[in-house]
Amino acid sequence: MRRNIVHVGADQLRYEIREIVERAHEIRKLGVPVTWENIGDPVQKGESVPEWIKAIVHELVDKDAAYQYTDSAGSKATRDFLAEQANKQGGVNIRPEDILFFNGLGDAVSTLFTHMRREARVLGPSPAYSTLSSAEASHSGYEHFTYMLDPDNGWQPNLADIKKKVRYNDSVAGILLINPDNPTGAVYPASILEEIVAIAREEKLFVLADETYRNLVYPGSDTAPLSQVIGDVPGISLRSISKDFPWPGARCGWMEVYNQDKNSTFRRYIASLLDAKRLEVCSTTLPQMAIPKVMSHPQFAGHLARRAEMFSKRADEAMAILGSVPEISVVKPGGAFFLTVTFNIDLPSSGPLPPIANNQVYRYVTELVKDVPPDKRFVYWLLGAVGICTVPLSGFCSSLPGFRSTLLETDDAKRRRTYETLAAAIREYCSYQA
Repeated sequence: MRRNIVHVGADQLRYEIREIVERAHEIRKLGVPVTWENIGDPVQKGESVPEWIKAIVHELVDKDAAYQYTDSAGSKATRDFLAEQANKQGGVNIRPEDILFFNGLGDAVSTLFTHMRREARVLGPSPAYSTLSSAEASHSGYEHFTYMLDPDNGWQPNLADIKKKVRYNDSVAGILLINPDNPTGAVYPASILEEIVAIAREEKLFVLADETYRNLVYPGSDTAPLSQVIGDVPGISLRSISKDFPWPGARCGWMEVYNQDKNSTFRRYIASLLDAKRLEVCSTTLPQMAIPKVMSHPQFAGHLARRAEMFSKRADEAMAILGSVPEISVVKPGGAFFLTVTFNIDLPSSGPLPPIANNQVYRYVTELVKDVPPDKRFVYWLLGAVGICTVPLSGFCSSLPGFRSTLLETDDAKRRRTYETLAAAIREYCSYQA
């Protein structure tokens, strides 16, 4: 072509969580049954949506209003409800005009970074969640700019690293946090959040918080929503129903905007996001209509509490099995439904792999592991050897070798067997390399 039409950030659009699925399908064709531990879809892993939520959706499907457009910002009734609910929690007050709906948080993240000035960077955590890191990197044309989460401190943010990087990089316009975190499952105490907000205040930045898993905080974990700690600092919280109801296929997410009235540049930026949404007309109507009915239902609070307790117990189970493997370190998550494992030994970057019973699979995996990070070598071997599909930590903008698995399997026997198989495979791989 006479003109290069490829976006400057095209090479940054990577989503390891789904990319590995293509490899897994090829391995399954070669005769290896696959256990999918790569993606956070509770329904796909067997969790049933409560009947009372289905009844609400059934009722709404019969209404003509479920098939019409909403306002571009989202259903007014739903935004009224969410603003009222948020203000009951205390902290900064928001108006319905401070809420903007999207077709899932992937749409929200894409819109956020597409319409941000290219020279403005958002400092995010490492390990990073791929949707956020790829979108930020793509909009800038450079690798995602990150601060460290410390596995030796429960995957908490390294505040000194944040301070240094925002102070000596004047391109940084915002700080991103994920709470509870994906992929680590870490939950940030209110005191940590307040310190991040203080840094943003001092350096005149905004705070972007992915709070997708806000309602999946395990019993005993101390945290707070961004709205309670943001004070007078500009901020955005990303929310969703995908993990709470759970209804990931609804593709329904929204952002809550804090303090846009206190900064003219931030206010203009938020206005541009609504302008962009108007070009799409609006987001999907049906799930928006369901939100007030589900969230105000008398069973909703108990539903959330039961799920948080369930995932906490599964995390204990996984810790009991994987914690006995000396070659790895595992920190019990405090929320969400992921488990991140790091290796305590140096993994090889080349050389022969441990045997795989299926010779065709062994040859295929041997080709896959050429010129990939050491933890990705392990993940591909694991997939071929025992059929467990995880995601390498290097796919989350991390230099720490490891992988992410889930706590979603609903079959108790299969879940325990998966963890035990995983532990045995780690021992085999590490002993072979030794």
